[in-house]
Amino acid sequence: MTLKAVLFDMDGTLVDSESVHFNCWNDVLAKYGICYEEDEFCQRFSGKATLEAAKEVVAHYQLDITPKALAKAKYDYFSEFVSNHLPPLMPYAKEVLLAVKQSGLKMALVTGSARAEALPILKGYGFYTLFDCVVTKDDVVNPKPAADPYLLALNTLNITAQNAIAIEDTHTGVTAAYNAQVRVMAIPNKHTLNHDLSKATARFENLQQLWQWVQIKL
Repeated sequence: MTLKAVLFDMDGTLVDSESVHFNCWNDVLAKYGICYEEDEFCQRFSGKATLEAAKEVVAHYQLDITPKALAKAKYDYFSEFVSNHLPPLMPYAKEVLLAVKQSGLKMALVTGSARAEALPILKGYGFYTLFDCVVTKDDVVNPKPAADPYLLALNTLNITAQNAIAIEDTHTGVTAAYNAQVRVMAIPNKHTLNHDLSKATARFENLQQLWQWVQIKL
């Protein structure tokens, strides 16, 4: 099938935001006397929906707060933080996004983050207008690892799964794309090297290597 679109994940794929998510979580949890080590936290929660992470934390520590309220506190904290402190870009992110745009391929962002978390980052870097559509967890009933976010992106772009590839860095993201029958390219980061990425069609070291592969397929 002809490649018509590239569907990008955001956290850990385009921006090195896992450490920012971790620090925001730790700041929110500090009032409960909870403090995680970064590697432990990211290995456990990278790619997981914030509400799912909140459910685990509340249950484990038997906190006197609902998972929904804890998740909202983290969403609000992260959204405010990234409005003034953009997370660093992943290697080759800007170059590859511009190259994909210039190639004429359609582009979508498919993120497990809330819209209020994603937009400050996308607009802060000037990336928002590059995408033909942006799908966040707020736009679907079932976020990643369900297929819904990718199915919505495909529907919005008016293309089939066979005409797209997805770029992901976590087990959750790879599973979501796979469930939508989209070929998924895995680019694990330091926090997700041990994730089960076996459902990916291919695995790359960075975005530049991926884009070189895509150009051969065009």
